[in-house]
Amino acid sequence: MELDFEHCYRAVDSRDPRFDGCFYTAVRTTGIYCRPSCPAVTPKRENVTFYPSAAAAQRGGFRACRRCRPDAAPGSPEWDTRADTVGRAMRLIGDGVVDREGVPGLAGRLGYTERHLNRMLTAELGAGPLALARAQRAQTARILVETTDLGLAEIAFAAGFGSVRQFNDTMLEVYARSPSQMREKQPVGRGEAGVVNLRLAYRPPLHAESLLAFFAGRTLPGVDEIVDGAYRRGLNLPHGSATVSLRPGDRVVHATLRLDDVRDLAPAVARCRRLFDLDADPVAVDGLLGADPALAGAVAGEPGVRVPRAVDGFEMAVRAVVGQQVSVAGARTTLGRILKAAVGSVVTLIPGEPTPIPQTDTTARLAGFPPADIIAALPDTAFGMPAARRDTIRALAEAVADGKLDLDPTADRTETVARLTELPGIGPWTAGYVAMRAIGDPDVFLPTDLAARRGAEALGLPATAKALSSYAERWRPWRSYALIRLWRAA
Repeated sequence: MELDFEHCYRAVDSRDPRFDGCFYTAVRTTGIYCRPSCPAVTPKRENVTFYPSAAAAQRGGFRACRRCRPDAAPGSPEWDTRADTVGRAMRLIGDGVVDREGVPGLAGRLGYTERHLNRMLTAELGAGPLALARAQRAQTARILVETTDLGLAEIAFAAGFGSVRQFNDTMLEVYARSPSQMREKQPVGRGEAGVVNLRLAYRPPLHAESLLAFFAGRTLPGVDEIVDGAYRRGLNLPHGSATVSLRPGDRVVHATLRLDDVRDLAPAVARCRRLFDLDADPVAVDGLLGADPALAGAVAGEPGVRVPRAVDGFEMAVRAVVGQQVSVAGARTTLGRILKAAVGSVVTLIPGEPTPIPQTDTTARLAGFPPADIIAALPDTAFGMPAARRDTIRALAEAVADGKLDLDPTADRTETVARLTELPGIGPWTAGYVAMRAIGDPDVFLPTDLAARRGAEALGLPATAKALSSYAERWRPWRSYALIRLWRAA
């Protein structure tokens, strides 16, 4: 990653929070690295080095600033939007793949040798996959030390460290304090087991009302809900399930996570950030869209509109198929029928270990969306839809269950869209919708979408699919955000 010294230094001198997470400032005289918006006195030019990642700064021998907490800055928007190997690698590392499968597992998923992958990441980020995963482990451990009453040995293994000694050495190196010293500074009372409270930073502005309104119109009983201005939903995670409550606040989203297994903290945080699109750069997006006179009023009136994303790619794909050519309310009714049929179903995911979908209600813990093999095994009567669409959902579920189709944000976008459209009953609209919300493509446009065309007409734009598609070329590379604007205008 190219870092221009003058641009970076001006951002630091002005304490511009828009650049938090985009680069890190290391001060050689203090041995500390900070985020650009750190309120400390601006260091002298000759004492400053800029790094593209927290891991690179740590590798350079610098420890995290206790005042601005640079390790908790928003993620870089570059890695959130890039579809190349490095961008996919960063999303996989954020999801905890290195902790679960090691660097060989990461390299295998990306189709490269470990050596070549290390070379690519080091060239772009100044650190290899092990160093990047180590930085994430340190942040996960700090959150657990400061917000839970778990024993320090439990935290060490929950955060992904191989030993307590490695945990202690890393925390001392990164934060200049041992875990026991960190807990002395910020003691925690005994709380509910498995509950973690934390703050997810974002780059302002964030138009929270549009996010909550979008999710509110599509909630499913037992899966997600809006309660007192917070969005709650169930999650399926690598080591178990969880429930998350997300409440937008000033510069942070307050998150409460109830985890079956605290080893899932890092992937849970990654999914929550992705769900609310918290690593986006709203200034860049609004700057381009606001330059179009047709959208200028909407951008000025509602700055920081994000793309509502997903925590489960398969769930989003099923929602997209069910929503073909029906209203949002009609899709919710059909999905509710499918969920009701899936509740209580039992399949064998691990030989000898039956896994039921737990029954939930609005007062109980929410469950994640049923996995693909359960949906594939449902009888015809569970779907309540035309046979062709039912067959599409079955083919989709079987492809995901068999591992032939990857719908995670870490997947190759072009390949995933191609494989989606190979399935019977899935066309460009459905594949594009999944690419935007599940895979995280920021540049999807759906010109045939009825709501998009109605929104375009309301804004004085061409309302035919062909003309609207041509007009939308000026919104690249942020057409997904323009599409959300059109939907709101409709």
